[in-house]
Amino acid sequence: MRIAFFATCLADTLFPEAAKATVRLLERLGHEVVFPFEQTCCGQMHINTGYQKEALPLVRRYASVFDPYDVIVVPSGSCAGSIRHQHTMVASAHGDAGLASRSASVAARTYELSELLVDVLEIEDVGAYYPHRVTYHPTCHSLRMTRVGDKPLRLLRRVRGIDLVELPEAEQCCGFGGTFAIKNAETSMAMLADKMTNIVSTGADLCTAGDSSCLMHIGGGLSRLRSGVRTVHLAEILASTESS
Repeated sequence: MRIAFFATCLADTLFPEAAKATVRLLERLGHEVVFPFEQTCCGQMHINTGYQKEALPLVRRYASVFDPYDVIVVPSGSCAGSIRHQHTMVASAHGDAGLASRSASVAARTYELSELLVDVLEIEDVGAYYPHRVTYHPTCHSLRMTRVGDKPLRLLRRVRGIDLVELPEAEQCCGFGGTFAIKNAETSMAMLADKMTNIVSTGADLCTAGDSSCLMHIGGGLSRLRSGVRTVHLAEILASTESS
């Protein structure tokens, strides 16, 4: 299968390993991964902070760049959720019916990584090997907007060597929420403290998730605590093999 890859801003600027692991994984499974160089931001940050007009060119660019492809993968439940649930809304709100229609079409072909693997490629055992004690944090957007459900856990359970431990109160927000963490720092940090307490209580060596943004927030807190627990993107675990 030929799959177009939308890397996301965070992967491009801060967490390239998540992007590289996504490509490595899909190529190992026998698929061609195409990276359109014209891609930029999905516009989620602008939309979530009320700058819909400023997001419009980004919505237009995403629709234009990815329209030629039948399948698009995003290693982020947050960005996938924005593309699927906000792009058409923004285009419609600004009276661009043509863009709204094209955005809806492209959005329907856009998948978060675990969705692509389980729903489209119909695979749960990706041949991964990861001999570590790991707990999984289901991020808010992947859970409530993209609705990936238990797909990431189904994939993790098939990883060889992994010791997957349940995270208490897993569905509680980590407190990031994009600009929420800046505008409401005290509330954000209180939520993060609860999340870190639960992560540390599992005895896990690593916390994984499908969003680099939440992992950045959680990882920063765990580092400041000197907890010894690291964060790793879901794609990096799934791309890992005994020969890695």
